[in-house]
Amino acid sequence: MNNLDKKQIATAVRLLKTIFFLLSSFTVVSIFILLSFIGVFNTKKEDVSAKFNKEYKQEKPVWKLISMDALVHEKDPALVKYGRELIANTAYYLGPKGKISHQTNGMNCQNCHLEAGSKVWGNNYGAVAATYPKFRERSGTKESIIKRVNDCLERSLNGRGLDSNSREMRAIVSYIKFIGQCVPKDSIPAGAGIWKLKYLNRAANSGKGKFAYEQKCVSCHGKNGEGVKNADGIVYVYPPLWGQHSYNIGAGLFRLSRLAGYIKTNMPFGSTYENPQLSDEESWDIAAYINSQPRPSKDLSKDWPKISGKPIDHPFGPYADPFTENQHKFGPFKAIDDYKKEQKKKKDLEEKAKKNS
Repeated sequence: MNNLDKKQIATAVRLLKTIFFLLSSFTVVSIFILLSFIGVFNTKKEDVSAKFNKEYKQEKPVWKLISMDALVHEKDPALVKYGRELIANTAYYLGPKGKISHQTNGMNCQNCHLEAGSKVWGNNYGAVAATYPKFRERSGTKESIIKRVNDCLERSLNGRGLDSNSREMRAIVSYIKFIGQCVPKDSIPAGAGIWKLKYLNRAANSGKGKFAYEQKCVSCHGKNGEGVKNADGIVYVYPPLWGQHSYNIGAGLFRLSRLAGYIKTNMPFGSTYENPQLSDEESWDIAAYINSQPRPSKDLSKDWPKISGKPIDHPFGPYADPFTENQHKFGPFKAIDDYKKEQKKKKDLEEKAKKNS
């Protein structure tokens, strides 16, 4: 075989290798495009989930609502359904013009616990059945679900609690237990309750919040926070955010972190934790503006028997730290949080030293 033949063979081999590589690459790309087209690679969803997990360090799956079809396995399906109806249309039964009694301000439980307490990070009831009864610092006692429900009626709905033996209370408790039945005892799944929003490095600004509120919130809640009722004037479609018909100063949403986190994942209407429409700063500032407005009062003298148990954003003193009432209400909160953690660390070390002595 002469040199020319060798060169021709080598050239042919290189050509075949190139053709094989191109065909292989084309096949891989084609398969990927095909799989993407049929939904095997849902890159948008994965990107959103990855970003969410990275930013908020969520390692467990987000809570999912049990299907209402599972009612067939309940002892009293009608009672559970009635409980859901009471959550969704509380004012129709218990409001100022209520069918059963007149003991709330006209808001519905659903106005704060979205989609009848079933929306992910919409202040849902996902972890209630799993974590109650439990000790709560606010009352200094071990509380039942019944006590917690009546707290909401008395604070968020600025009204009176239900008789613990009433059909209405039994229905509400049955519904809450039904939707939380798949959550293991003493656990809190991701997506339960309210989104924990990161602290700002400044105080929340009610002036900036007013501007953002007028741009993003007025169409539903009104310029004066009055909300919008349905055609018959009985039930709020969009709840009042301040004024005599809104939640009082003892409500959970009167804490800035709770309201800001709630706003972030749910407002304006149509927002979700995966597709928020407001920045973190807007959420904090709008919360500051809303909670700066007048609302019903409540006797809180029996709350927080141990002041060291108060949350860092509880807006009323006295406190077991050197920070002002105004900073506890609007922030910045990190310094307070760091102080509280440091005090706990010292206390734990002291207790450990006592045990070892």
